[in-house]
Amino acid sequence: MNDFAKKFIGTVFLLNKKAVKGIGSDAVCCEDAVSYAEKLSDSGVDEILILDLSEGGSDKAHDEALDVIKAVCKAVDVPVIGAGNVKRMEDIKKLLYAGCKKACLNFRKQGHIEILKEVSEKFGKDKILICYDDEKTISGNSELVLKYASQLILFPKDNSSFKAPLELPLTVVADSGKGYDSPCDFFEKNSESDGVAGSLVSENCALIDESRQKLLSMGVKVCMLEPKFAWADLKKNSDGMVPVIVQDYRTDQVLMLAYMNEEAYNTTLRTGKMTYFSRSRNELWIKGKTSSHYQFVKSLTADCDLDTILAKVKQVGAACHTGSYSCFFNEIAAKDYSEKNPQKVLDSVYEVIKDRKEHPREGSYTNYLYEKGIDKILKKVGEEATEMVIAAKNPNDNEVIYEMSDFLYHMMVLMAVKNVSWEDITDELSRR
Repeated sequence: MNDFAKKFIGTVFLLNKKAVKGIGSDAVCCEDAVSYAEKLSDSGVDEILILDLSEGGSDKAHDEALDVIKAVCKAVDVPVIGAGNVKRMEDIKKLLYAGCKKACLNFRKQGHIEILKEVSEKFGKDKILICYDDEKTISGNSELVLKYASQLILFPKDNSSFKAPLELPLTVVADSGKGYDSPCDFFEKNSESDGVAGSLVSENCALIDESRQKLLSMGVKVCMLEPKFAWADLKKNSDGMVPVIVQDYRTDQVLMLAYMNEEAYNTTLRTGKMTYFSRSRNELWIKGKTSSHYQFVKSLTADCDLDTILAKVKQVGAACHTGSYSCFFNEIAAKDYSEKNPQKVLDSVYEVIKDRKEHPREGSYTNYLYEKGIDKILKKVGEEATEMVIAAKNPNDNEVIYEMSDFLYHMMVLMAVKNVSWEDITDELSRR
């Protein structure tokens, strides 16, 4: 038996840009595949497998599916595995460029076996998974798979027990209601499986926390936050608690201040959901349990004295009970100052540029560019790029700063026209 942590993998079967019940089904479980994927992500799944079931396997249908996959990767906060409708190495590249952390080759197709070495060397072994339904295709290519793939995904022909054919993590795609009562029940009956996916997880996502806790109580290793500091290592205040400052992990906006006792600290680590101790109610408080405005942990960091925790989270809905996104909105005093945070400046300028589309202003140069259209905007981008290059050849740094600013402004106008956000750009850069 291996030592891989058990994973709960939500699955989106994508057909005609909609999430359906499963392979061979056209029954829609959600009109909006992106919303469905977000629901799975927020339920506590460890990863999401998205399987393109494009009708006829046409390139056009696959390209439309890729647009949905890209939107899913942008919307969710867990790694996405892309699979389905892969014909060549280029299709693996498209899945990875869409934002998938990993992509699958289907060993039911001889052509996929033949390109495994090529795609693994091109994109990295850690990004390549193997889908199969017959153990013979794995055992017959074991040396190749071990050398060039990092994980196996089994689409079983029945619900009998499964054995891992190689020393690689094995995920099984299991159907709901076919021999298993819950994801935990699956692992109890299939100890050699390291992950469970399929409708058994997606249709029972409300049971993931419960299943994870049950496995933990049985001494089974699951994916969870591994703390470098135990509660005993932290310095407590006079009430025996530690204050927690909470930030939005995307924007660094401070959302709230709360307190943890030992139970809240350990529950947060175990569940991945921010949990506090309410001093006014004198009880444990799982943020979002009543409002559904959960906070999903991205990181926990202690300060230099180990007496305060900084939590970076994904905030669902509003952090404040008033309905405000942040609890900090009552300005006491402020001086006039220039924003120095580069991302905030770029976001602010971009928002003004976008606003000009909806609310034109007379005499606005931005509106002039919008009126002239895409060709004029592209011409200006090209001109500013050339001027930036020329300025860079001169010894005066001020000139290149000025020209770079002009270039960035015109680039943002182009971004607004093409509906590209700074987040799209930074997400792409972070993947490289």
